[in-house]
Amino acid sequence: MPRRLANIYILITTLLCGIPISASADTVIELPVLAAIRQNNLGVFEILMMWWDKKPEPSPVQLQWLLAGVRLGDDHLGAMARAFAYAVERTPSVQHSGTVSVQGVAYRPTGSDGPSAGAAMAVGFIAMFKGEHIQRGIALTGTIEPGGQIGPVGSIPDKIRAAAREGYRTVLVPRGQMYDQRWNLIELGFQLNVTVKEVDTIDEAYLLMTGQRI
Repeated sequence: MPRRLANIYILITTLLCGIPISASADTVIELPVLAAIRQNNLGVFEILMMWWDKKPEPSPVQLQWLLAGVRLGDDHLGAMARAFAYAVERTPSVQHSGTVSVQGVAYRPTGSDGPSAGAAMAVGFIAMFKGEHIQRGIALTGTIEPGGQIGPVGSIPDKIRAAAREGYRTVLVPRGQMYDQRWNLIELGFQLNVTVKEVDTIDEAYLLMTGQRI
């Protein structure tokens, strides 16, 4: 991690109730997150709400997780911290101060763990800092790797089914995972009326999800 990122204060605070979105938040990101419950391989669709309360303090910027209907495991929270640090690195012209809040929203209390939402969270944080928005109807699964590469994940068919149930028609997956001895995502996408696309990098995913370049 670059030396200057070591000065970023990443505090993931777990609060038992949500905090209302700040009136000073210029951009609120609604980020779709696809997860799978390990016990039964059930695909789960969640929304992460991200907003930035731009104030001179705290400086450097602080990140907080607000516990609501979605409980995240340690691996997921670690992926959030890495995605946040990457987003700060990719937006050097932005004054990173104040507080960034993230809250999970689900139709019923749920929970997920693992780093498979890392790439999506990186896209969401960058869009938030740049004042851009995620296009509706498109979701991404994949880990965030050094250099902004998107890494492989498991349970992709279950995640695509979860996206389809919510009316999503495009799902981005890591490069090289379209075909597997366990699945054929082209065939599954045809059955569910979902377009499945492979992506290599955060830059590629960002363009598809926002219509803008980083």
